Amino acid sequence: MTAPLPWRESRITRWWSLTQLQEVSASAGPEPTAALPDDLIRPAAEIVDPAALRTRLLAAVEEAGSDQMERRKAAVAVLRSAQSEGRAAIAEAFRASPFSASPTTRAYAWLTDQLVAATFELSRSVFHPAHTPTEQERLCLIAVGGYGRGEMAPQSDVDLLFLAPYKLTPWAENVIESMLYILWDLKMKVGHASRTVKDCIRLARDDFTIRTSLVERRYLAGDANLADTLSDKLQSDLFADTVAEFIEAKLEERDERHRKQGGQRYMVEPNVKEGKGGLRDLQSLYWIGKYIHGVHDASDLVRHKVFTQEEYDSFRTAHEFLWAVRCHLHLIAGRATDQLTFDMQVEVAAAMGYEDRKGRRAVEVFMQDYFRQATEVGELTRIFLTAQEAAHLKTEPMLQRLLKRRRRAKPPYAIKQNRLTVADPDAFLGDKLNLLRIFEEALRTGTLLHPDAMRLIKSNIELIDDEMRADPEAARLFLDLMLKHGNPERALRRMNELQVLSAFIPEFEPIVAMMQFNMYHHYTVDEHTIQCISHLARIEREELDEELPVSTDIIRGGINRKVLYVALLLHDIGKGRDEDHSVLGAQIARKVAPRLGLTKKECATVEWLVRYHLLMSDMAQKRDIADPRTVRDFAKAVKTQDRLDLLCVLTVCDIRGVGPGTWNNWKAALLRALYRQTRTALEEGMEALNREERGSEARKNLRAALEGWSEKAIRRELGRHYPPYWQGLHVTAHVDFAELLRDIDTDEIRIRLTPDEDRDATRACFAMADHPGIFSRMCGALSLVGANVVDARTFTTKDGFATAAFWIQDAEGHPYDEDRLPRLRKMIERTLQGEVVPSEALANRDKMKKREKAFRVPTSITFDNEGSEIYTIIEVDTRDRPGLLYDLTRTLATQNVYISSAVIATYGEQVVDTFYVKDMFGLKFHAESKRKALEKKLREAIAEGSERARS
Repeated sequence: MTAPLPWRESRITRWWSLTQLQEVSASAGPEPTAALPDDLIRPAAEIVDPAALRTRLLAAVEEAGSDQMERRKAAVAVLRSAQSEGRAAIAEAFRASPFSASPTTRAYAWLTDQLVAATFELSRSVFHPAHTPTEQERLCLIAVGGYGRGEMAPQSDVDLLFLAPYKLTPWAENVIESMLYILWDLKMKVGHASRTVKDCIRLARDDFTIRTSLVERRYLAGDANLADTLSDKLQSDLFADTVAEFIEAKLEERDERHRKQGGQRYMVEPNVKEGKGGLRDLQSLYWIGKYIHGVHDASDLVRHKVFTQEEYDSFRTAHEFLWAVRCHLHLIAGRATDQLTFDMQVEVAAAMGYEDRKGRRAVEVFMQDYFRQATEVGELTRIFLTAQEAAHLKTEPMLQRLLKRRRRAKPPYAIKQNRLTVADPDAFLGDKLNLLRIFEEALRTGTLLHPDAMRLIKSNIELIDDEMRADPEAARLFLDLMLKHGNPERALRRMNELQVLSAFIPEFEPIVAMMQFNMYHHYTVDEHTIQCISHLARIEREELDEELPVSTDIIRGGINRKVLYVALLLHDIGKGRDEDHSVLGAQIARKVAPRLGLTKKECATVEWLVRYHLLMSDMAQKRDIADPRTVRDFAKAVKTQDRLDLLCVLTVCDIRGVGPGTWNNWKAALLRALYRQTRTALEEGMEALNREERGSEARKNLRAALEGWSEKAIRRELGRHYPPYWQGLHVTAHVDFAELLRDIDTDEIRIRLTPDEDRDATRACFAMADHPGIFSRMCGALSLVGANVVDARTFTTKDGFATAAFWIQDAEGHPYDEDRLPRLRKMIERTLQGEVVPSEALANRDKMKKREKAFRVPTSITFDNEGSEIYTIIEVDTRDRPGLLYDLTRTLATQNVYISSAVIATYGEQVVDTFYVKDMFGLKFHAESKRKALEKKLREAIAEGSERARS
């Protein structure tokens, strides 16, 4: 950080009136200038020459004559030129040295100083000269806030305080008004206040925002005595007696800021300034440090024993990195923005010189560095604030302390400030297993780790060596952290932040702070892993029994918890490499699991779970589980009930650990159905999945549901459908279609929209005369109304009608509200009746958002003739966009492909559309030439649509 300049040694040169300038030129020669700074991103004179700027400015004003408006225009023209040239010079130097943040932020602040001070002195001495100034007609200009600290990004605000001895005089008001008009003409975002010293003290006492801005004040120009008076009064009348109050306010402010930003350090689109682990957290340290200790630079905190030298070095590294990111953000956006959105992440990574590495994009490498710095900021903040709490904040009232029953810490530990610390460091370090035991003690006592203990652990991390990793007692301690105390995520997260987790399991280190550059995963890989384990612990604590009845029953029924926890810990450990992360993860698990003390059989199960941890999710979301072959193939892969149980719970935790809103009733219903059918197959044999038996049961259920129907009408309904119809739908859908088909005419289109709350979707049932391409037209109609199709089934009756069921969600992934259904129905009907042509209407709507254009999703198209007994399965894995499903189904229709069902699985910007199809003769696509021709047409449709969406 840049140290605030002493009041009377500002880098701003003194400004003179035109008359004074002429007098000096005639007698004493040119005015001496203050020494230029030598710590900017490039030589100060190459950014702006203060003497030359003064000469040009005064000459331009003199040439403009006596008209005040013309004089102001002339001044603005000179200042704008200097501003533009200065900013360009700084930006050019920064791009050439993209990590040099402090010299860059100082350069922007210094350039702003010259422009602001020039404007102030021009307004005070030239536009509104006070020929016989009184005691009241004194004015001081002070920089406050971030500008006062001398740190500015390219588009930072300019916060100014105009300080007067008493109430503002008309002269002072004119000076301020003229100055602000010029600064506004320069497009500066100026925050300003006009106050007396007394006003500052009074307002700062009640408003912590004002008080904080005054902590970072810096004299710029005008009456320096006023600045000195303000400094003295703030310290004696306010700061000295309100340290505890200020710390408490900053702590509350920080917590609220983090809550607004999502409460997580690992949000995939973090706010560099306001987010957890961002610049504001570092600035809070500086504010409090200056408030308490009067420091002018963060390095002074070492002298006050707040930080060790090593911690201060970490502070500097994080400070430089985060400021570099923020400056690049501003330069790329051309405006003040602090949100690292997906599109900005790619551009900032490129600006900072990051390059693709084996298996990883440059943006992912950059974001891993970002999150590691954010973690470091979190640790520094925790250490600093705890130290200040101990020294300055009030302790709990005695009665409250007496009423609380706390567990006492065992030696060599102690409780300090309600946190666990090390009472005897020598004894602690004498047994390196204590580096694990301390986390168990924290769980046992229900306390957080004290910063002193965290410092001790981090500075002795090298004690965790190969000998300790091979120690069975170390393995037992580690497993107990996950298995014994009911909240393993607390220990794992702190171990991860202190680098203990990656030291004990070195294979974990590559995924620490690793970002997955997509819209699906909300967290870094390590945080996702800890979130998954947290969800498993919640299931075990029976907090989710209503939401997750199957997983809760599995846990209650008995399961190998050790295998499950270790599998979850290792399931994504292979990410970030060229290889399939499931295959690589299984290889890593083969090495790690025995080290953790698992038996040979347990190790084999962990390895299998890691290798196939996506299998159940893929089967449930990408395949038609109404097809008996799907369940049969899954059951053959799983083989045993134990594996099925373990994989089911692991899959649920994996999906829930992706992020808020990822888990929903639709996924729950799919997984429950797959689990129950597979369990039946494993218990009763594969013949239990017989199509005919399932069809008979479905017809029996429909007969019971059609109350009031005549026997003749029931027999007609039961006889008009082919076998696949009975296996693919629930009885409620069969009832809907029975009513839609009853007495339908060949030119009729009938639609029924039904909220299906159990699946978080709206079921849309269509009945109409069958003809080629009808499924595609339905997809087009749904795309036009903005509906996301998550599943679809289409069947043809023996008497020539098409029956199609779609499960759709709105843009937020929810069922449509009842009051939206009439309008939805009307728009669908218009499209199906030909009043609207989907291909034309979608052309203007099928646009990709800017922040989504940075994602790369390679297109993969596969054909599977083994996954279904009667259909070819076409799986299209590609970039999602509005209208994609319509494009694909229209292409299939033009190639005379019959679509029986479509299963849609969306993962952020990626979508997997799976179609169960036959050719025009009702056969599978066995010929390779036909498959290749069809794949070519599908790729062309995807490419054309993608180009349209990006334009």
